Amino acid sequence: MTPSDASDPRTSNISVRRGDPLVVLSGVQKHYGEFLALKDIDLTVHRGEVVVVIGPSGSGKSTLCRTINRLETITSGTIEIDGQRLPAEGKALATLRADVGMVFQSFNLFSHLTILQNVTLGPIKVKKVRRSDAEREARALLDRVGVGQQADKLPAQLSGGQQQRVAIARALAMNPKVMLFDEPTSALDPEMITEVLDVMTALAEDGMTMIVVTHEMGFARKAADRVVFMADGQIVEQAPPEEFFTRPSSERAKDFLSKLLTH
Repeated sequence: MTPSDASDPRTSNISVRRGDPLVVLSGVQKHYGEFLALKDIDLTVHRGEVVVVIGPSGSGKSTLCRTINRLETITSGTIEIDGQRLPAEGKALATLRADVGMVFQSFNLFSHLTILQNVTLGPIKVKKVRRSDAEREARALLDRVGVGQQADKLPAQLSGGQQQRVAIARALAMNPKVMLFDEPTSALDPEMITEVLDVMTALAEDGMTMIVVTHEMGFARKAADRVVFMADGQIVEQAPPEEFFTRPSSERAKDFLSKLLTH
């Protein structure tokens, strides 16, 4: 939160537990033709902070997430990662994008590569890490997310929950400064959701900076430092999870939460 945010009711009473600003969006707008998908987004995420973005379908949550590493170009405004303006294209974008790990709804693993090869591909090709070093780090990461025994298998041989945990390990292998999660459990069967959320919760507890778009309110309550509620392409309000879920300040959020409780 910047000093100027202090008078904004949408950001009042937010205490950030850790470091300096790491991801800063200022006046970000995104058009799809005549449709305005993001409207004047101002958002600062601090180093070590876990921000969970929630809201109804079509509110701009995933678009917001995808703009942060330029998978979606913005129409206007600025995005900074660790003090550097996000370039529009080229080598500079690739370099900065390597600092931003992303985990999608679908796992996006290379089906013809083993799990170990999927995780080592980025470090070897992009960061020019020696294969032996990349494999050692990859095996440690796969152990960390609980799929170390699957390293030599192909993605199709793993469950959806295992594949998503591999996708998290693959993102971590690039040693990112921030991790983006775009509905990481929405493609999973219910029994697999918990195993992925457990990995994400452990990452949060270890101090990883995370921006998480999700419908999993239990995760938001447990792991978030801040809940950002979006509707109609705008940030309507943001607050610590306990405050948001017990005392939402906007009618839009109250309506959203009431529907969750009655369905």
